[in-house]
Amino acid sequence: MTDTLAAALGRIRPDVRAMHAYAVQPATGVLKMDAMENPFPLPPELQEALGRRLGALALNRYPGARLADLKVALAAHIGMPEGFSMVLGNGSDEIITLLALACARPGTGERATMLAPMPGFVMYPMSAQLQGLDFVGVPLTADFELDEPAMLAAIAQHRPAITYLAYPNNPTATLWDEGAVQRIIDAVGAQGGIVVMDEAYQPFASRTWLDRMRAEPARNAHVLLMRTLSKFGLAGVRLGYLAGPAALVDEIEKVRPPYNVSVLNCEAALFALERAQVFAAQAAELRAARAHLIAALRAMPGVERVWDSEANMVLVRVPDAARAFEGMKARKVLVKNVSTMHPLLARCLRLTVGSEADNAQMLDALQASL
Repeated sequence: MTDTLAAALGRIRPDVRAMHAYAVQPATGVLKMDAMENPFPLPPELQEALGRRLGALALNRYPGARLADLKVALAAHIGMPEGFSMVLGNGSDEIITLLALACARPGTGERATMLAPMPGFVMYPMSAQLQGLDFVGVPLTADFELDEPAMLAAIAQHRPAITYLAYPNNPTATLWDEGAVQRIIDAVGAQGGIVVMDEAYQPFASRTWLDRMRAEPARNAHVLLMRTLSKFGLAGVRLGYLAGPAALVDEIEKVRPPYNVSVLNCEAALFALERAQVFAAQAAELRAARAHLIAALRAMPGVERVWDSEANMVLVRVPDAARAFEGMKARKVLVKNVSTMHPLLARCLRLTVGSEADNAQMLDALQASL
């Protein structure tokens, strides 16, 4: 290493240099069941129609009015309440970054706090670290339910600027008790904080917090709803959105980079929303496949526990997660070994819910690997 390169590396923050980049496992030639992707490609006739539509776009121009059209389409799709605004992001990952950026307190001598139940989505603590917020993770119970007393105590102690509640949660696929969630939201509001309901897996869940936001708008005036089109069926499009009371959302809009959503992403999302019934049918098929998958896993010798799921993933505990993961990988099936992510996840694998054929192949690989 040259002296100049070493000096240049010295300009990189020490905490960043100590990090590992987000790794995506190679998936060539294997059945990819590690990322909760929709297994169904677009039908050929829709692929052809989308190709024609994208091919007609003016790629020499920055994104323009079509982004406003996309916001209108998304608002109609979710039934967005009156008085709400929306921010678009390059996936919900970018929105998580924007929220942290908007709430950070650089140059003030203070540090804002982000709080979330753990185990949870890895981007919450990562965004807190990179944007200079303190992160407080509150452990779930052994059954992956909210520890309400611990959450309320942590909120009172740390007065978080942002509290994330994933509804349902990743990687546990849990949809927490509605009463407990509302009491936690109330506690955050009493401390002057923001709650973000992360509904990335909403197409597979039995309820949405948006209903509570409509029913009791004043009680949920500090609540923002975050969703993504990734689990809708467009993981490759990278489109997330944040909706909530305009006064709050419009502040987040100020830190959004200009042109963060490309004309290609925007048009593909509009195309899909115009055909929402196609993706709704796929989600219904996956919910049915999920029930069959859970039943088969619970009947499988060697599987210690299978948790209920309100997402397109199933969390299982096995005697040796690392051995089972490697055995499945050797049999050309890739799942997620989450056993080292958090102590509560000891010996756990996270399995994506796929088509019936994909699930059967995954089950065979798991059985052979236990």
